[in-house]
Amino acid sequence: MGKRGPQPKYKINLAWRPELAYVVGLLVTDGNLSKDGRHFSFVSKDIEQINNFNKCLGVKPKLGETISGYKGKSAYRVQLGNVIFCNFLFSIGLTPAKSKTIGPIDIPAEYFFDYLRGCFDGDGCFYSYWDPRWRSSFMFYLTFSSASSKHILWLRDKIYNHLSVRGHISKSKRKGSIYNLRYAKKEALEIIKRMYYTQKVVCLPRKRDKIKKALEIEKKQQKTYV
Repeated sequence: MGKRGPQPKYKINLAWRPELAYVVGLLVTDGNLSKDGRHFSFVSKDIEQINNFNKCLGVKPKLGETISGYKGKSAYRVQLGNVIFCNFLFSIGLTPAKSKTIGPIDIPAEYFFDYLRGCFDGDGCFYSYWDPRWRSSFMFYLTFSSASSKHILWLRDKIYNHLSVRGHISKSKRKGSIYNLRYAKKEALEIIKRMYYTQKVVCLPRKRDKIKKALEIEKKQQKTYV
């Protein structure tokens, strides 16, 4: 019998569950798979995001720092060696140097919105404002971003299949093309309800709180005009 290779330092449960789907979303947006097929890493400027990532995988790797993003800001970074988990990621659609080439991800339907919440916490954004064109008009938008047109088109199709909301895709430029899938108010609310289906879902607190404040304003506005 041949010698077995080194065992992974960290054992990771590959059974599909909300936490695993969320981590896959984070890795699709802010993760990296090495070309050697043995290592993967995750980068975030939010320590809460790093802690969520580690907790969902059940690992406690050494915390490092790196320079990340088009603005070159300092960020936290964790790297792990696990061939089994890397092979799992390859099997569902992730690849090294994936940013502009990634396409569909093989996510079970029941965990799609956990995955989507991971994508949102990674590269998504939420913003709101008072529209001066209309009296007391409060607007908000939910956006998902990717450098890959194939992935953003797949994401739009999957969301439409679940909720029948279409959104709008636009293209911006910042050191390369970025595709933005944006949902306004009514459509955004449908997605928000599914991403945050309980108070206990794993998420990035600052983004959840930002959404919560906007929805509170919207609720008051609705009461005003009833």
